[in-house]
Amino acid sequence: MLIHNQTYLNELDQVIANVDWNGFYHRSVLIIGASGMIGSYLVDLLMRRNDQFGTDVEVYAMGRSKAHLDARFDMYKEAGLFHEVVGDVTKPLPDDIQTDFVLHAASNTHPRAYATDPIGTIMTNLLGTQQVLDHVVKHPAKRTLFLSSVEIYGENRGDVEKFKEDYSGYLDSNTLRAGYPEGKRVSESLCQAYLAKYGLDIVIPRICRTFGPTMKLNDSKASSQFILKAVAGEDIVLKSEGTQHYSYGYVSDIASALLFLLTHGDSGEAYNIAVPEFDLHLHELAQSLAEIAGKKVVFDLPDATELAGYSKATKAMLDATKLNQLGWRPTFDLTTALQHTVAILKEEIHA
Repeated sequence: MLIHNQTYLNELDQVIANVDWNGFYHRSVLIIGASGMIGSYLVDLLMRRNDQFGTDVEVYAMGRSKAHLDARFDMYKEAGLFHEVVGDVTKPLPDDIQTDFVLHAASNTHPRAYATDPIGTIMTNLLGTQQVLDHVVKHPAKRTLFLSSVEIYGENRGDVEKFKEDYSGYLDSNTLRAGYPEGKRVSESLCQAYLAKYGLDIVIPRICRTFGPTMKLNDSKASSQFILKAVAGEDIVLKSEGTQHYSYGYVSDIASALLFLLTHGDSGEAYNIAVPEFDLHLHELAQSLAEIAGKKVVFDLPDATELAGYSKATKAMLDATKLNQLGWRPTFDLTTALQHTVAILKEEIHA
Protein backbone atom coordinates (compact mmCIF):
# COMPACT_ATOMS: atom_id res chain seq x y z
CA MET A 1 0.00 0.00 0.00
CA LEU A 2 1.45 3.34 -1.10
CA ILE A 3 0.91 5.10 2.20
CA HIS A 4 3.25 2.57 3.86
CA ASN A 5 5.95 2.99 1.20
CA GLN A 6 8.80 4.99 2.77
CA THR A 7 10.00 6.48 -0.52
CA TYR A 8 6.47 7.66 -1.23
CA LEU A 9 6.07 9.10 2.28
CA ASN A 10 9.40 10.91 2.02
CA GLU A 11 8.27 12.35 -1.29
CA LEU A 12 4.99 13.58 0.20
CA ASP A 13 6.99 15.27 2.96
CA GLN A 14 9.15 17.07 0.39
CA VAL A 15 6.08 18.33 -1.44
CA ILE A 16 4.46 19.42 1.83
CA ALA A 17 7.55 21.49 2.61
CA ASN A 18 7.20 23.20 -0.79
CA VAL A 19 3.51 24.20 -0.44
CA ASP A 20 2.15 27.39 1.13
CA TRP A 21 -0.48 26.05 3.54
CA ASN A 22 -1.70 29.37 4.94
CA GLY A 23 -4.98 29.24 3.05
CA PHE A 24 -5.83 25.66 4.03
CA TYR A 25 -6.11 25.61 7.82
CA HIS A 26 -9.58 24.45 8.91
CA ARG A 27 -10.80 24.34 5.30
CA SER A 28 -12.60 21.59 3.39
CA VAL A 29 -11.85 20.17 -0.05
CA LEU A 30 -14.00 18.06 -2.38
CA ILE A 31 -11.86 16.06 -4.83
CA ILE A 32 -13.94 14.54 -7.65
CA GLY A 33 -12.10 11.74 -9.40
CA ALA A 34 -10.30 10.99 -6.15
CA SER A 35 -9.12 7.50 -7.06
CA GLY A 36 -7.34 8.72 -10.21
CA MET A 37 -3.64 9.48 -10.52
CA ILE A 38 -3.81 13.14 -9.54
CA GLY A 39 -6.81 12.91 -7.24
CA SER A 40 -5.36 10.12 -5.11
CA TYR A 41 -2.05 11.94 -4.76
CA LEU A 42 -3.90 15.04 -3.56
CA VAL A 43 -5.80 13.01 -0.97
CA ASP A 44 -2.57 11.47 0.35
CA LEU A 45 -0.88 14.86 0.44
CA LEU A 46 -3.68 16.53 2.39
CA MET A 47 -4.11 13.65 4.82
CA ARG A 48 -0.35 13.46 5.43
CA ARG A 49 -0.28 17.18 6.16
CA ASN A 50 -3.22 16.78 8.55
CA ASP A 51 -1.48 13.95 10.37
CA GLN A 52 1.84 15.73 10.74
CA PHE A 53 0.86 19.33 11.30
CA GLY A 54 -2.79 19.45 12.33
CA THR A 55 -3.89 21.48 9.33
CA ASP A 56 -7.45 20.23 9.88
CA VAL A 57 -8.38 20.07 6.20
CA GLU A 58 -11.55 18.04 5.74
CA VAL A 59 -11.11 15.86 2.67
CA TYR A 60 -14.09 14.61 0.67
CA ALA A 61 -12.91 11.95 -1.80
CA MET A 62 -15.49 11.29 -4.52
CA GLY A 63 -15.50 8.53 -7.13
CA ARG A 64 -17.92 6.28 -9.00
CA SER A 65 -16.68 3.00 -7.57
CA LYS A 66 -17.01 2.28 -3.86
CA ALA A 67 -14.70 -0.70 -4.33
CA HIS A 68 -11.97 1.49 -5.82
CA LEU A 69 -12.38 4.12 -3.10
CA ASP A 70 -12.35 1.49 -0.35
CA ALA A 71 -9.25 -0.19 -1.75
CA ARG A 72 -7.33 3.04 -2.25
CA PHE A 73 -8.29 4.92 0.94
CA ASP A 74 -8.95 2.18 3.50
CA MET A 75 -6.18 3.58 5.71
CA TYR A 76 -8.13 6.83 6.21
CA LYS A 77 -11.50 5.32 7.15
CA GLU A 78 -11.03 6.01 10.85
CA ALA A 79 -9.68 9.53 10.30
CA GLY A 80 -12.29 12.07 11.33
CA LEU A 81 -11.26 14.46 8.57
CA PHE A 82 -11.72 11.96 5.71
CA HIS A 83 -15.06 11.39 3.97
CA GLU A 84 -15.66 8.89 1.19
CA VAL A 85 -18.26 10.00 -1.35
CA VAL A 86 -19.60 7.46 -3.84
CA GLY A 87 -21.17 9.15 -6.83
CA ASP A 88 -21.20 9.61 -10.59
CA VAL A 89 -20.18 13.17 -11.50
CA THR A 90 -22.61 13.16 -14.44
CA LYS A 91 -25.45 13.06 -11.91
CA PRO A 92 -26.30 15.67 -9.23
CA LEU A 93 -23.75 15.75 -6.43
CA PRO A 94 -24.92 14.93 -2.88
CA ASP A 95 -26.75 17.87 -1.33
CA ASP A 96 -25.16 17.39 2.06
CA ILE A 97 -21.65 18.28 0.86
CA GLN A 98 -20.55 21.86 1.46
CA THR A 99 -16.82 22.56 1.01
CA ASP A 100 -14.51 25.54 0.70
CA PHE A 101 -12.72 24.15 -2.36
CA VAL A 102 -13.89 21.90 -5.21
CA LEU A 103 -11.58 20.13 -7.68
CA HIS A 104 -13.15 18.46 -10.72
CA ALA A 105 -10.53 15.89 -11.68
CA ALA A 106 -12.84 13.15 -13.02
CA SER A 107 -12.04 12.15 -16.59
CA ASN A 108 -10.95 9.35 -18.87
CA THR A 109 -7.26 10.09 -19.33
CA HIS A 110 -5.72 7.46 -21.61
CA PRO A 111 -6.01 6.40 -25.26
CA ARG A 112 -7.74 3.03 -24.89
CA ALA A 113 -10.48 4.63 -22.77
CA TYR A 114 -10.97 7.37 -25.37
CA ALA A 115 -11.55 4.70 -28.02
CA THR A 116 -13.65 2.25 -25.99
CA ASP A 117 -15.70 4.78 -23.99
CA PRO A 118 -16.01 7.80 -26.30
CA ILE A 119 -19.38 8.97 -24.99
CA GLY A 120 -18.27 8.66 -21.38
CA THR A 121 -15.10 10.57 -22.25
CA ILE A 122 -17.12 13.53 -23.53
CA MET A 123 -19.89 13.51 -20.95
CA THR A 124 -17.71 13.12 -17.87
CA ASN A 125 -16.20 16.43 -18.92
CA LEU A 126 -19.26 18.26 -20.24
CA LEU A 127 -22.18 16.96 -18.16
CA GLY A 128 -19.89 16.31 -15.21
CA THR A 129 -18.68 19.90 -15.25
CA GLN A 130 -22.26 21.17 -15.41
CA GLN A 131 -23.19 19.05 -12.36
CA VAL A 132 -20.14 20.30 -10.45
CA LEU A 133 -20.90 23.94 -11.25
CA ASP A 134 -24.61 23.53 -10.45
CA HIS A 135 -23.55 22.11 -7.09
CA VAL A 136 -21.29 25.10 -6.44
CA VAL A 137 -24.13 27.50 -7.32
CA LYS A 138 -26.28 25.82 -4.64
CA HIS A 139 -23.42 25.28 -2.20
CA PRO A 140 -20.98 28.18 -2.74
CA ALA A 141 -17.27 27.40 -2.58
CA LYS A 142 -14.36 29.78 -2.22
CA ARG A 143 -12.84 28.36 -5.40
CA THR A 144 -13.47 25.63 -7.96
CA LEU A 145 -10.78 24.09 -10.16
CA PHE A 146 -11.68 22.45 -13.46
CA LEU A 147 -8.72 20.30 -14.47
CA SER A 148 -8.18 20.84 -18.18
CA SER A 149 -5.46 19.56 -20.48
CA VAL A 150 -2.66 20.39 -22.91
CA GLU A 151 -4.90 18.71 -25.49
CA ILE A 152 -7.24 21.71 -25.73
CA TYR A 153 -4.54 23.45 -27.81
CA GLY A 154 -4.88 20.96 -30.66
CA GLU A 155 -1.99 20.55 -33.07
CA ASN A 156 0.87 23.02 -33.15
CA ARG A 157 0.50 25.07 -36.34
CA GLY A 158 4.25 25.49 -36.52
CA ASP A 159 4.13 29.15 -35.50
CA VAL A 160 5.18 28.72 -31.84
CA GLU A 161 7.62 26.60 -29.86
CA LYS A 162 5.35 26.30 -26.83
CA PHE A 163 1.67 26.93 -26.17
CA LYS A 164 0.73 29.98 -24.14
CA GLU A 165 -2.73 30.16 -22.63
CA ASP A 166 -4.17 32.18 -25.54
CA TYR A 167 -3.01 29.76 -28.27
CA SER A 168 -5.39 27.73 -30.43
CA GLY A 169 -4.18 25.06 -32.82
CA TYR A 170 -5.85 22.79 -35.35
CA LEU A 171 -8.22 20.12 -34.06
CA ASP A 172 -10.27 17.87 -36.35
CA SER A 173 -13.52 17.66 -34.39
CA ASN A 174 -15.05 15.06 -36.73
CA THR A 175 -13.09 12.14 -35.29
CA LEU A 176 -13.52 9.68 -32.44
CA ARG A 177 -10.31 10.88 -30.81
CA ALA A 178 -11.57 14.48 -30.66
CA GLY A 179 -13.99 13.64 -27.85
CA TYR A 180 -11.39 14.22 -25.15
CA PRO A 181 -9.95 17.61 -26.24
CA GLU A 182 -13.33 18.91 -27.42
CA GLY A 183 -14.88 17.82 -24.13
CA LYS A 184 -12.23 19.79 -22.27
CA ARG A 185 -12.63 22.81 -24.54
CA VAL A 186 -16.39 23.11 -24.17
CA SER A 187 -16.11 22.47 -20.42
CA GLU A 188 -13.75 25.43 -20.14
CA SER A 189 -16.35 27.53 -21.97
CA LEU A 190 -19.00 26.28 -19.58
CA CYS A 191 -16.85 27.42 -16.66
CA GLN A 192 -16.68 30.90 -18.18
CA ALA A 193 -20.46 30.91 -18.65
CA TYR A 194 -21.10 30.02 -15.00
CA LEU A 195 -18.51 32.54 -13.88
CA ALA A 196 -20.28 35.28 -15.84
CA LYS A 197 -23.85 34.32 -14.86
CA TYR A 198 -23.38 33.30 -11.23
CA GLY A 199 -20.15 35.02 -10.22
CA LEU A 200 -18.42 31.75 -9.31
CA ASP A 201 -14.70 31.73 -8.54
CA ILE A 202 -13.21 29.27 -11.05
CA VAL A 203 -9.62 28.63 -12.09
CA ILE A 204 -8.65 26.35 -14.99
CA PRO A 205 -5.31 24.52 -14.72
CA ARG A 206 -4.19 23.04 -18.04
CA ILE A 207 -2.12 19.99 -17.28
CA CYS A 208 0.62 18.41 -19.35
CA ARG A 209 1.03 14.63 -19.85
CA THR A 210 1.39 13.30 -16.32
CA PHE A 211 3.17 10.31 -14.82
CA GLY A 212 3.89 9.10 -11.32
CA PRO A 213 3.52 6.27 -8.81
CA THR A 214 -0.24 6.80 -8.39
CA MET A 215 -0.91 5.92 -12.04
CA LYS A 216 -3.44 3.19 -12.81
CA LEU A 217 -1.84 -0.06 -13.93
CA ASN A 218 -4.20 -0.27 -16.93
CA ASP A 219 -3.21 3.20 -18.19
CA SER A 220 -2.50 2.92 -21.92
CA LYS A 221 -0.62 6.21 -22.36
CA ALA A 222 2.80 5.65 -23.92
CA SER A 223 4.62 7.08 -20.90
CA SER A 224 2.70 4.77 -18.55
CA GLN A 225 3.48 1.74 -20.69
CA PHE A 226 7.18 2.67 -20.66
CA ILE A 227 7.08 2.94 -16.86
CA LEU A 228 5.36 -0.43 -16.44
CA LYS A 229 7.97 -2.08 -18.65
CA ALA A 230 10.74 -0.52 -16.56
CA VAL A 231 9.04 -1.71 -13.37
CA ALA A 232 8.86 -5.25 -14.80
CA GLY A 233 12.52 -5.11 -15.84
CA GLU A 234 11.61 -5.50 -19.51
CA ASP A 235 12.67 -3.73 -22.68
CA ILE A 236 10.81 -0.46 -23.30
CA VAL A 237 8.43 -0.82 -26.25
CA LEU A 238 8.17 2.24 -28.50
CA LYS A 239 5.23 2.15 -30.93
CA SER A 240 6.53 4.90 -33.20
CA GLU A 241 9.87 6.50 -34.05
CA GLY A 242 9.47 8.55 -30.89
CA THR A 243 9.96 11.97 -32.48
CA GLN A 244 6.90 13.42 -30.72
CA HIS A 245 7.92 16.35 -28.49
CA TYR A 246 5.76 16.79 -25.40
CA SER A 247 5.67 18.42 -21.99
CA TYR A 248 5.52 15.84 -19.22
CA GLY A 249 4.82 16.43 -15.55
CA TYR A 250 5.44 14.51 -12.34
CA VAL A 251 2.23 13.95 -10.39
CA SER A 252 3.70 15.45 -7.20
CA ASP A 253 4.47 18.71 -8.99
CA ILE A 254 1.05 18.74 -10.65
CA ALA A 255 -0.58 18.26 -7.23
CA SER A 256 1.44 21.05 -5.61
CA ALA A 257 0.59 23.39 -8.51
CA LEU A 258 -3.13 22.66 -8.07
CA LEU A 259 -2.96 23.47 -4.36
CA PHE A 260 -1.03 26.62 -5.24
CA LEU A 261 -3.74 27.71 -7.69
CA LEU A 262 -6.46 27.16 -5.09
CA THR A 263 -5.04 30.06 -3.11
CA HIS A 264 -2.93 32.07 -5.57
CA GLY A 265 -4.56 31.95 -9.01
CA ASP A 266 -6.90 34.59 -10.43
CA SER A 267 -10.53 33.67 -10.99
CA GLY A 268 -11.46 33.09 -14.62
CA GLU A 269 -7.87 32.48 -15.67
CA ALA A 270 -6.29 29.39 -17.23
CA TYR A 271 -2.79 28.35 -16.18
CA ASN A 272 -0.45 25.93 -17.92
CA ILE A 273 1.28 23.50 -15.53
CA ALA A 274 4.62 22.26 -16.86
CA VAL A 275 8.35 22.24 -16.13
CA PRO A 276 10.89 22.93 -18.94
CA GLU A 277 13.21 20.10 -17.84
CA PHE A 278 10.35 17.68 -18.52
CA ASP A 279 9.97 18.72 -22.19
CA LEU A 280 11.04 15.51 -23.92
CA HIS A 281 10.93 13.66 -27.20
CA LEU A 282 9.14 10.37 -26.71
CA HIS A 283 12.27 8.40 -27.52
CA GLU A 284 14.17 10.36 -24.86
CA LEU A 285 11.62 9.37 -22.23
CA ALA A 286 11.79 5.75 -23.39
CA GLN A 287 15.60 5.77 -23.28
CA SER A 288 15.70 7.31 -19.80
CA LEU A 289 13.43 4.59 -18.45
CA ALA A 290 15.35 1.87 -20.29
CA GLU A 291 18.53 3.05 -18.56
CA ILE A 292 16.82 2.97 -15.15
CA ALA A 293 15.68 -0.61 -15.86
CA GLY A 294 19.00 -1.67 -17.37
CA LYS A 295 17.20 -2.62 -20.59
CA LYS A 296 16.90 -1.36 -24.18
CA VAL A 297 14.28 0.31 -26.36
CA VAL A 298 12.49 -1.85 -28.94
CA PHE A 299 9.89 -0.88 -31.55
CA ASP A 300 6.38 -2.31 -32.10
CA LEU A 301 3.28 -1.00 -33.89
CA PRO A 302 0.05 -0.36 -31.90
CA ASP A 303 -3.13 -2.33 -32.52
CA ALA A 304 -6.13 -0.65 -34.16
CA THR A 305 -7.96 0.13 -30.90
CA GLU A 306 -4.92 1.74 -29.35
CA LEU A 307 -4.17 3.70 -32.52
CA ALA A 308 -7.70 5.12 -32.60
CA GLY A 309 -7.12 6.68 -29.20
CA TYR A 310 -3.72 8.21 -29.89
CA SER A 311 -3.25 11.94 -30.20
CA LYS A 312 -2.25 13.15 -33.66
CA ALA A 313 -0.27 16.02 -32.14
CA THR A 314 3.49 15.57 -32.60
CA LYS A 315 4.62 18.73 -30.80
CA ALA A 316 2.74 19.85 -27.71
CA MET A 317 4.72 21.75 -25.10
CA LEU A 318 3.35 24.17 -22.54
CA ASP A 319 4.70 27.59 -21.63
CA ALA A 320 4.20 27.87 -17.86
CA THR A 321 5.50 31.44 -17.51
CA LYS A 322 2.13 32.69 -16.26
CA LEU A 323 2.11 30.18 -13.39
CA ASN A 324 5.77 30.73 -12.56
CA GLN A 325 5.23 34.50 -12.34
CA LEU A 326 2.77 33.84 -9.51
CA GLY A 327 5.59 32.13 -7.62
CA TRP A 328 5.05 28.38 -8.12
CA ARG A 329 8.12 26.14 -8.40
CA PRO A 330 8.42 22.35 -8.86
CA THR A 331 9.86 20.05 -6.20
CA PHE A 332 11.58 17.30 -8.21
CA ASP A 333 13.99 17.04 -11.13
CA LEU A 334 13.34 14.64 -14.02
CA THR A 335 15.77 11.91 -12.99
CA THR A 336 14.44 11.77 -9.43
CA ALA A 337 10.83 11.74 -10.66
CA LEU A 338 11.43 8.79 -12.99
CA GLN A 339 13.49 6.87 -10.44
CA HIS A 340 10.90 7.38 -7.71
CA THR A 341 8.07 6.29 -9.98
CA VAL A 342 9.78 3.04 -10.98
CA ALA A 343 11.03 2.24 -7.46
CA ILE A 344 7.71 2.91 -5.73
CA LEU A 345 5.63 1.01 -8.27
CA LYS A 346 8.05 -1.93 -8.22
CA GLU A 347 7.67 -2.21 -4.47
CA GLU A 348 3.89 -1.86 -4.69
CA ILE A 349 3.40 -4.44 -7.43
CA HIS A 350 5.63 -6.99 -5.73
CA ALA A 351 4.45 -6.32 -2.17
